[in-house]
Amino acid sequence: MNRFGKVLGGAVLMAMLVGACAQGDGGGEGPTFIYITPGPIGINKFLELGQLGTQRAAEKLGGSFRTFESTDLNSRRANIEAAVEDAPDVIVLTTFEFTELSAEFAQANPEQEFILIDACPETETPIENLHCGVFREHEGAYLLGLMAGNLTESKQIGSVVALDIPFLHRWSDSFALGAQTVDPSITDSQVFIGGDNPFSDPPRAKEQALAVAAQGADQIFAVGAGSNGGIFEAAQEVGFMSYGVDVNQCPQAAGSIVDNNLKLVDNVVEQLIDGILAGTAEPLTSFGLLEGGTGVMAIGDDLASSECLIADYPDIVTQVQEAADQIMDGSLTVPDPLFP
Repeated sequence: MNRFGKVLGGAVLMAMLVGACAQGDGGGEGPTFIYITPGPIGINKFLELGQLGTQRAAEKLGGSFRTFESTDLNSRRANIEAAVEDAPDVIVLTTFEFTELSAEFAQANPEQEFILIDACPETETPIENLHCGVFREHEGAYLLGLMAGNLTESKQIGSVVALDIPFLHRWSDSFALGAQTVDPSITDSQVFIGGDNPFSDPPRAKEQALAVAAQGADQIFAVGAGSNGGIFEAAQEVGFMSYGVDVNQCPQAAGSIVDNNLKLVDNVVEQLIDGILAGTAEPLTSFGLLEGGTGVMAIGDDLASSECLIADYPDIVTQVQEAADQIMDGSLTVPDPLFP
């Protein structure tokens, strides 16, 4: 399988909601953009960030944007059809739910530019008018591991992961590596939620987290998307420290979440739009710490107001910031479990 195929839809880590509508800003006379979601934005911060990036690009360029919110496969297809009919400068899609549709419509409409965030279709050759933005999730996960390695008292850490698939080991394996960089004697336990709905099964995830904690882990990485709430409940009940994904989840369980492996979707959307309009965008672009596509709250400007526990540990924050700088300048390379 080629690299296009192996970069699976990482937004599988976001639980989907339901609903459909279209909205926009009215806009100016510049370029036009249409942002299409796989489900209603609602309280889904991941999808909200995609809209924010599209809006920022429109405002910066004196253009306009509209948002089409989907509810299911049929509405996703209908929304893309409507967007293609409108012929904006760029159509922005988010998450793995659009993997097949993005390839189908991009190939059928070669004059229309598309962006797909957090996924990329498997094709023999790249589709020139489809620009995928994917993330180097292992970099941020490693930084979380550094935090866990410093904070653990039991010398046991763990991850509760939706599925045992290579893509998700970017989170769990890199978390373990970061912790063991601090102390090689630290042991790691990884369990997998599984079942019929691994990305949206908080009760099952809670059971798994409690089991890992019972074995002695006092630092547990929640890699379950919509299942993460159960892991955070377990953290509040029995007292282990937890770590979130994609967006700042610390407010969901203040006092129990150390930090998060962030995907800065708004930055990625804006950068890809800029690249398309400049004629420099590639079919596949990887975004990590250096490109401002991933991060952790510890290296951001909003740490003080984040409600993340790491804000209480300035010495560890400094260590994490130094490691992030090393990753960005190339003196530290975090191995990618997806491409060993």
